[in-house]
Order: sequence, then C-alpha cells, then structure tokens
Amino acid sequence: MKEVIIYTDGACSGNPGPGGWGALLMHGDNIKEIMEGAFETTNNRMELTAAIEALNALKKPCKVILHTDSTYVKDGITKWIENWKNNGWRTSNKKPVKNVELWQALDEAVSRHDITWKWVKGHDGDEGNERADELANMGMNNYKVL
Repeated sequence: MKEVIIYTDGACSGNPGPGGWGALLMHGDNIKEIMEGAFETTNNRMELTAAIEALNALKKPCKVILHTDSTYVKDGITKWIENWKNNGWRTSNKKPVKNVELWQALDEAVSRHDITWKWVKGHDGDEGNERADELANMGMNNYKVL
C-alpha cells in the first residue's frame, strides 16, 4: 500500500467570512498541492474541507499520515465521531452536530484509507504545516471582497 504524508490547513478572514483550505500531499519525491476557498464560511469548515479534499485526491487506498493543526478535526474524527453516529448525528447534549455534512464526507473519505492522525502546532515552524497554511491563504484570496 502506497504511503502518503499529508498536511492540511484551513483559513478564514472573519469567522464567518471568506475562507480557504490547502493541502500538501507527498509520496516519495512526488508533491501535490491543492487549494480552494469559499465566500462565506468558517475556519472549522475549511479545516474539515482540507482533510476531505486531500483524502479524496488519492486515487487508490493508501497508508496516510495526516497532519493537522486543528484539534477540532483530529478529535472529531478520532474521538467523537463514533458517538455522533450512534446518537443519530447528535452530540452528547442531544444537539445536532455542527457541519454534519462535512463530518459525513470525512467519515466516507477516511473509510478508504489507513490513516494515522497527527496534530501539529500551527504557526510554529513545521514546514509542511506552514506550506498548507500558505495554500489555504492562497485559496482564500480569490474569495475576499475588496
């Protein structure tokens, strides 16, 4: 199974506001960078979208080490999602899960791969995280209204 290292990040100017996501995918000497944005979104939505799009960019099942600076994404997918699914996509407080369609899309994307989730401190000099942040900001730039 091919091994891929992924760094993802989301960005938002205002929360909500225009936002962007970026992902850096690496396999051996091959590097792929992807990014996009939205006019009216939140940082959490962009963090989730970055992970979804990065995993969906993989054409075959892979062994993935996915780095994110979002505890929301990492904890959501590794700790909370099974309870949400068992509770009909409701939190422990019986409230609907926020961004449910993105969590469902991430759950689907994750099911195709063998993923190790790694949290990295944002804006702390990690090269992969810094590049993902640059990509997210580049993705957001097309959606900022002057």
